[in-house]
Amino acid sequence: MIVVGLTGSVGTGKSTVTNFFRQLGAYIIDWDELARTVTCPHSKAWKEIVAYFGEGNLNDDLTINRQKLADTVFSDKEKVAKLNQIVHREVFREDERITNEIRSHDPNALIIKDIPLLFELTHPISVDKIIVVSASEQTQLRRLKEKGMSREDARRRIDSQLPLEEKIKSADFVINNDGPPEKARK
Repeated sequence: MIVVGLTGSVGTGKSTVTNFFRQLGAYIIDWDELARTVTCPHSKAWKEIVAYFGEGNLNDDLTINRQKLADTVFSDKEKVAKLNQIVHREVFREDERITNEIRSHDPNALIIKDIPLLFELTHPISVDKIIVVSASEQTQLRRLKEKGMSREDARRRIDSQLPLEEKIKSADFVINNDGPPEKARK
């Protein structure tokens, strides 16, 4: 079994690259998806988030309002660290469960772990190789704006993460995703 950590900064197109691997038959463990799962209403992580950041970050159906929570945390590195600590602990557990399940039924699997904050994790995660998806800051800002984010919010998100240049230094492979998707696929 080969386990690859795929990362990059916000707006670099990690999901696009992950989908290329999915089309080739790789198993995908998407940490953003896991984070949504482990923070569902009344879960352990949800309770900790509500206790620490307040009920003002909830929607009427008690799900976490991700935009409100982002507005609360992304301008304060300590709050970002606290949120990541709460969520990542539970995501680690779910990731381990899924990885073991795949290992048990397909020992020759290729697993791509799409982990946006791979280098920011407080606990190490075992991967065989690391792929960093890169894009220029201009491209990142454009993509985030296309998703409805203000320039200021996009800037805060980018600044809250380890600089892309630092991630690239620790990568085994770098996929430049500045151009059209077909270029990154090659």
